[in-house]
Amino acid sequence: MLEFKILKKSTKSRARLGVLKTAHGEVETPAFVPVTTQAAAKALSSEEIKEAGSQLVICNTFHLHLKPGEDYVQQAGKLHEFMHWERPIMTDSAGFQVFSLGFGVDHGVGKKIKKDDGKKLNKTIKQDKQPKNLKITDDGVLFKSPLNGDKIFIGPKESIAIQQKLGADIMFAFDECTSPLANKDYIKKSMERTHRWAKICLEHRSSDQALFGIVQGSYFQDFRQESAQYINSLDFDGFGIGGDLGISKDDTRNVLNWNIPFLDEQKPRHLLGMGYLDDMQIIVEGGVDTFDCTVPTQFGRHGIAFTSEGKLDMRKAKYFKDQEPLDKNCACPVCQNYKRSYLCHLLRAKEITGLRFLSLHNIYFFNNYIKILREKIKNNEI
Repeated sequence: MLEFKILKKSTKSRARLGVLKTAHGEVETPAFVPVTTQAAAKALSSEEIKEAGSQLVICNTFHLHLKPGEDYVQQAGKLHEFMHWERPIMTDSAGFQVFSLGFGVDHGVGKKIKKDDGKKLNKTIKQDKQPKNLKITDDGVLFKSPLNGDKIFIGPKESIAIQQKLGADIMFAFDECTSPLANKDYIKKSMERTHRWAKICLEHRSSDQALFGIVQGSYFQDFRQESAQYINSLDFDGFGIGGDLGISKDDTRNVLNWNIPFLDEQKPRHLLGMGYLDDMQIIVEGGVDTFDCTVPTQFGRHGIAFTSEGKLDMRKAKYFKDQEPLDKNCACPVCQNYKRSYLCHLLRAKEITGLRFLSLHNIYFFNNYIKILREKIKNNEI
């Protein structure tokens, strides 16, 4: 069950306000989606994620397949019961792990290459080249388990079967998330394979869970448009915009501009694995409804807090005697109850509570920031 209603469209950009209705509640869009990889946001409880204002979360199909296994989760009442999360849940397809455990590891790159990382800008991945630790075939991907080295095969049929047992409200079609180092010939073959997998995913869906198709094409305009048109022609309930997103913010804008106009505007759009704070307005103005990112908890675990003053490294000694709240403009429970001095102490003493507090604050801050952007759309400011 999935319904999507557009409440308002901006006249200044492609930004829009909407409501995504699922069997487990409604989501005001645009919305930030915290990543709960193994059915948890690291160091936080489901109650705390909810308290931070999160409306839905995304779990990781590949890692939950490894442990505890989808059969175990199904027996425990599926993800909502298993992780005690009553709101909507997404599951990715395991397509990101095709990249992250493959060429991503081989070359030490993410979905975007930093401008100053000149050594990695060459297109080194050519057609038919394979990563070191997995094998990509027309039928699916043979992974090497990061836990014990076992061989694990996941293709479109397997991905859908796993996701149906996990029981999320929204599933994603199996795809290959491509590396920003892949050349055009590689991207073309990968995109065509992803398109074939998309049809197989639809054919093997046997539940009432929503299924989103994923658009690929790297940052080649002709491929992005071709992929968007093809995925849009299939009977998906919504769309994921996947793959690598180039180098600059202009590349991100371009990818969205190449994809969004070719996707049915009555269906929701999710941007996969992208959501740095300074990218949010670009993403929203580009017409994205939901997007996920690990940044709030990842940075929190490294002592970094996002505040109205910018990013603060709370491990620094200068905060040890600072009696101000973490962010005086923030209403989260951390900012309402604790001072910077205490947070600094926790981090320098290597207390896990400090990492929990910063992760909780950061998720709250991201959710509040997207709430501000929703208000700006409402007032036609963006």
